[in-house]
Amino acid sequence: MLSETSAATVRATLPAVAASLDEITQRFYDRLFTAHPELLRELFNRGNQASGNQRRALAGSIAAFASHLVDRPDDRPDAMLARIAHKHASLGVTAEQYRTVHTHLSAAIAETLGDAVTPEVAAAWDEVYWLMADTLASLEARLYARQGVEAGDVWRDWVVVDRAEETADVTVFRLRPADGSPAPGFLPGQYVSVQTELPDGARQIRQYSLICAPGSDVLSIAVKRVRGERGPDGEVSAHLHTRVRAGDRLRVSAPYGDLVLDATDADTPLLLASAGIGVTPMAAMLQQLVAEGHRGPVTVVHGDRSPAAHALRADCDLLIGKLPEAVAHYWYEDPDLRERADDAAAAVHTGLVDLTGIPLLPGVRAWLCGPLPFMRAVRGQLLARGVPASDVHYEVFGPDLWLGAS
Repeated sequence: MLSETSAATVRATLPAVAASLDEITQRFYDRLFTAHPELLRELFNRGNQASGNQRRALAGSIAAFASHLVDRPDDRPDAMLARIAHKHASLGVTAEQYRTVHTHLSAAIAETLGDAVTPEVAAAWDEVYWLMADTLASLEARLYARQGVEAGDVWRDWVVVDRAEETADVTVFRLRPADGSPAPGFLPGQYVSVQTELPDGARQIRQYSLICAPGSDVLSIAVKRVRGERGPDGEVSAHLHTRVRAGDRLRVSAPYGDLVLDATDADTPLLLASAGIGVTPMAAMLQQLVAEGHRGPVTVVHGDRSPAAHALRADCDLLIGKLPEAVAHYWYEDPDLRERADDAAAAVHTGLVDLTGIPLLPGVRAWLCGPLPFMRAVRGQLLARGVPASDVHYEVFGPDLWLGAS
């Protein structure tokens, strides 16, 4: 993919660039938001910017992509960028915005590395950037076409039909297109972006998994209120919980996301592992398995703070009971709140999710969703027990801090 000359230059300079990526990305975002403050108010997640997570995710994706180009020059990079492309499509990112990013990223690299950025170095890293940008733009164009929309035109007005308090921190919102048109099709496991106007006038965007089955004109999302333990509360989740009621309107994107159950044989053994609000895509997948008459073994694993905090448990228990060979294992961190420990629908454990002792049949395929430490731990356990990495699929809520390390 890279030209021979650029590949040699990138290989030689990658250690220096990677070591400076945190500073480069900080300078990049400072420049970008100074020139385009509307992007911070209406496109980028202000919480992730404040925490530095978005900066670290960008640095990781650049390093991972450059390493891919020089280490595996014959492999197309589409697969590693698919998750980013889905997220961009849900935000309505357009090809023109990659030119804006290029302007400020190139300047940030030059400012940070100074005289080390010779014309040859600049040209080589420009080639890396445009290979990444063009691949993403191409993937996103296909995603837009699949939804039958023009590039970037993903937003529609939806009306809140009703809301229900699922747990103390999770509320379910049911939504219908405001113009009466049919809801777009989607695959279980996908999400929509929701744009809300906050009291200061900013229109912030967050993604929420669809928890309903396809084919309905009313779509459902479950929103966990983010309470800041090491930082500020989540401003969008707090707004949805405290201010949005039945009859209100929200701007909602077309559905996107690559954590979906692909075509599998009805007898394939499956593992669905989640923690916290990561249960949401699993709830939709369980509905799909029931609807398709999945016959093979299904192991459902979930970790949470307590049974009271376990969102969608009743729904998932009902669906698990409809599958002929499904079992569930739930882990709760608080041993004093195991008021449902004797529930016959699942085996209940204390502590963090631990797959030791959980049978894994040959050929099992796994889907993971939850906090990053949880997914790293579960993925590591699966790999240690011989499950191929290609059979372990995951979804990250928020910036993908795993990309640079996976």
